[in-house]
Amino acid sequence: MPVLSEILSSIKTHGSVYFCDKLEPPWEMIEKMEYSAAFHYVRRGRCWISFAGESYLLGPGDLVFIGRGDDHIISSSKPGETENIYDGHTHLLCGYFSFRDPIPSPLDEAMPPILVLRSDEIAELSWLKTTLEHLSSEYDSQTPGAMVVVNKLTEVVLVELIRFHINKLDSHNFVAALFDKQIGKALKLIHQQPERTWTLDLLASEVAMSRAAFARRFKVMVGQPMFQYLTSVRMRIASDLLRNTQNPVADIAEAVGYVSDVAFGKVFKELNGATPTAWRKQYIADLKDINQ
Repeated sequence: MPVLSEILSSIKTHGSVYFCDKLEPPWEMIEKMEYSAAFHYVRRGRCWISFAGESYLLGPGDLVFIGRGDDHIISSSKPGETENIYDGHTHLLCGYFSFRDPIPSPLDEAMPPILVLRSDEIAELSWLKTTLEHLSSEYDSQTPGAMVVVNKLTEVVLVELIRFHINKLDSHNFVAALFDKQIGKALKLIHQQPERTWTLDLLASEVAMSRAAFARRFKVMVGQPMFQYLTSVRMRIASDLLRNTQNPVADIAEAVGYVSDVAFGKVFKELNGATPTAWRKQYIADLKDINQ
């Protein structure tokens, strides 16, 4: 789906590995998340993960994805259990993701609180297994440039995990919307032509629906009103242009459908907490700090 591909490619995230080592029992890692999402891959051995009152046993080759940055605990034994404790070492690879844009997307709802992939599932996804092993090797090597590769591979893992999860959500409203003849067409028009002066009447007429019926159906299937969704698409595109071009703010405003850079700046600040100019300066400053 072109719309889904565009949304996935627009996800701006910084990711990396923060732990990759052997652990001898007994051990416990209390994860107080400061990130948007995280994953833990069991290279060898086994462990337990406790999340939202539930405990999951992970074995070699299993992976757990915490999709909304919630706190959790990883340990060598099940909480409260004193028997049948695994006494071998466990080799864990742990990574995190931080999203750079605070603008919500319908995919946020599709992000699972927790996703457990078993080794047999990962074995069927050769790209994921290869990426995880490459990620581990690069992190272990600590050779010049290794962390650049680690960061890039971590971002790939995120997109692939989201894609894997979405492919299993046939009944999810937003995924269903992409395949809906009329709402899917409307989404495609918004993503392909964000600069157009879209109104409910215009979009409804493009997909052969009445204004009222289109507004209701769009909100139900996408999870937000049409104008809210249109604004989020425009702001994501604008953020990307501010990051990756030197185009004047007025030109960026026009490129995403605003005739006035003042109106554009007001909406951008409401969603990002800073004017486009200030936001761009801060991004450049942060980028310099990362590269030093």
